[in-house]
Amino acid sequence: MSDDIAEGADDGAEDPHAHDTRARDTRAWVLQPDIYKAGGKSRDAALALEEGVALARALPGLEVAGSTIVRLPTVHPGKLFGKGKIAELKAMFEEAEIELVLIDGPVSPVQQRNLEKEWDVKILDRTGLILEIFSDRAATREGVLQVEMAALSYQRTRLVRAWTHLERQRGGYGFVGGPGETQIEADRRAIDDHIVRLRRQLDKVAKTRTLHRAARAKVPFPIVALVGYTNAGKSTLFNHLTGAEVMAKDMLFATLDPTMRRIALPGGGPEVILSDTVGFISDLPTELVAAFRATLEEVLSADLIVHVRDIAHPETDTQKTDVEEILTSLKVDADTPRIEVWNKIDLVDEAEHTALLTRAERTDDVQVISAVTGEGIQALVDLITRKLTGGARHEEISLPYTAGRQRAWLHQHGLIEAEAQDDDGYVLTVRWTPRQRAEFDAL
Repeated sequence: MSDDIAEGADDGAEDPHAHDTRARDTRAWVLQPDIYKAGGKSRDAALALEEGVALARALPGLEVAGSTIVRLPTVHPGKLFGKGKIAELKAMFEEAEIELVLIDGPVSPVQQRNLEKEWDVKILDRTGLILEIFSDRAATREGVLQVEMAALSYQRTRLVRAWTHLERQRGGYGFVGGPGETQIEADRRAIDDHIVRLRRQLDKVAKTRTLHRAARAKVPFPIVALVGYTNAGKSTLFNHLTGAEVMAKDMLFATLDPTMRRIALPGGGPEVILSDTVGFISDLPTELVAAFRATLEEVLSADLIVHVRDIAHPETDTQKTDVEEILTSLKVDADTPRIEVWNKIDLVDEAEHTALLTRAERTDDVQVISAVTGEGIQALVDLITRKLTGGARHEEISLPYTAGRQRAWLHQHGLIEAEAQDDDGYVLTVRWTPRQRAEFDAL
């Protein structure tokens, strides 16, 4: 039998309200297909399962009753698993009274349909689960519209039959629950019409965002964007630096829409706009990568990108690669300055702690911290300050008296250190970075 990694629900008998909550929750089981690859596996199956369970627990209305690694020498095209394994899992699901099976990987529409018939449960693959989580987390108008667009694109590719397990708690897109059972023949024209309507709404939102971008461009503060793998500790660091109360739980996708705060860096550092963004994740649905490009535009326009890593995670290097690949797919400027933050240093042993500090000292772009204990935070602030101001240089420029707009821009951004006048206009001594100079030249 395949390895049973984690199972069981909390008793919660002491809580008088716990029984009512459990009665409404859908009992779910997480399967992690461990597919043999001739070139070797890219991820450890146990760690992948751990992430899959964390994804499931991030979705309200689910009770994760258990989880299993299923080793697959070959993938069955019609049912994913072989006949014997399907029967074995069916018996396990029936005994545990499972209503929803989450398969942490891609499942084709045919495989989904056949497994639902075999097991008499609802099947949800990784993409569908992430879409459900995003639908639950989206807070801004654009975020809601973008998730709905992505969900409809996904829904259009498969037979979707809505079940009623979560109807009392939440909406969603019918992957997990919804009112009644839909016909197997999905009305693709209705979906296409809905997508057209959503695009029109998004166009209106985009115009509003353009106005916001223009207003933000006038703010004389650089943007520092926190990015990283989901659950790396970005929101905890954000809260530490800003004093804000952004949702910072040990939960995947705790932050979805970017949160921005204006702060003055301690120790005489510059004022900045600090942006906390949605956590990245491996195998993020392509629909969402495209859909959230606009939502992540704070990263695209950032003056400094701070990549927060969970350095205590066994697959921290793989997570780093995943983040870098997504940044590349978002077409983030490779010349944008970056800092790598090795977070959660408080979770490693003393020997590893010393080794990480030694490694970090060898480069100017890495800082070791604990966003929980505060270790290394001031050094990080100093590094951010150096990155934002280190490339600045003094320059003397002349502006005619008619260049009021350009002179106002320089004053607004606090770049003028000395100013004089002559017969031709203004003689200004400015201190700016190459990026600020480029912005000025584009005026």
